[in-house]
Amino acid sequence: MNNCPLCGRELDDTADLHHLIPRSKKGKETVRLHKICHNKIHSLFDEKLLATHYNSIEKLLESEAIQRFIKWIKNKPKDYNDKSIMSNQHKWKKR
Repeated sequence: MNNCPLCGRELDDTADLHHLIPRSKKGKETVRLHKICHNKIHSLFDEKLLATHYNSIEKLLESEAIQRFIKWIKNKPKDYNDKSIMSNQHKWKKR
């Protein structure tokens, strides 16, 4: 198995695909992340910001909020999930 490029923990078969540039912005390149890591990214950044600034793992890792999240998650089990990650930090539109 591979490791999550965001948190470094081992991935399992429940990993999500994250588009580095959102599909709505014509992005095609994906990376496999833990569901909780993927949810955290989308709770912090809207699609425009993901497309224009946080469009690589390296750039995501520069974010202080992501660094704090990684420090918190790094010792959790690989299948750890916290539904509160998708908090009120980001308002979702109904599709």
